Amino acid sequence: MSNGYNDQDLALAGVCQSAALVKAIARSGEADKEAIEASLSSILVTSPDTTQQVYGSLPNLKTGFTTLVAQLDNDNRMKDAEITRYIAAMLGLERKLNRHAKALNELSSRVSHVQRQLAHVDFENSQIISNLASIYSDVVSPLAPKIQVAGNPTYLSIESNQKKVRALLLAGIRSAVLWRQLGGKRRQILFNRKTVLQNGRNALRQM
Repeated sequence: MSNGYNDQDLALAGVCQSAALVKAIARSGEADKEAIEASLSSILVTSPDTTQQVYGSLPNLKTGFTTLVAQLDNDNRMKDAEITRYIAAMLGLERKLNRHAKALNELSSRVSHVQRQLAHVDFENSQIISNLASIYSDVVSPLAPKIQVAGNPTYLSIESNQKKVRALLLAGIRSAVLWRQLGGKRRQILFNRKTVLQNGRNALRQM
């Protein structure tokens, strides 16, 4: 762990980033565009050589690591109950997905379809986000009670924002899948909180 953080930290930061972006869009109607693209792009990186390759360069996870550090810091003023709820819900939904072979196969098939689409349209194309949102709605969301997204009704009523939120929840699930594959477990966040917190700070210092 020469960088001061490990692959699990990257994946957990990915989950945190999705949660923070969902909240930002739901509350203000906008969020960091580069962070959104990094999170959504991670869904389509299905055969990476390294964990960091899933997210691109380390600074692409700045929002995620900033959120991770804030959530684990002892300063209660830094913590956000709403983001905590989204993170817990995504980790729980991933566990449901992992036990559902049919849903996993459908997820893989539909992600492959979006990958093929990228040969013909840019990632920024609204159809890509729409298709990612549909994957979440059709395949992942039905496996458990719906994740209730709180926010400003003015922004949440806009269809493009609804699709971004669903696509970002899918990105969070993708990071949760990766985190579990790397050996991540919920109890590690509790029992190794200081280590995860320090690793997050180390990652931020290198950006």
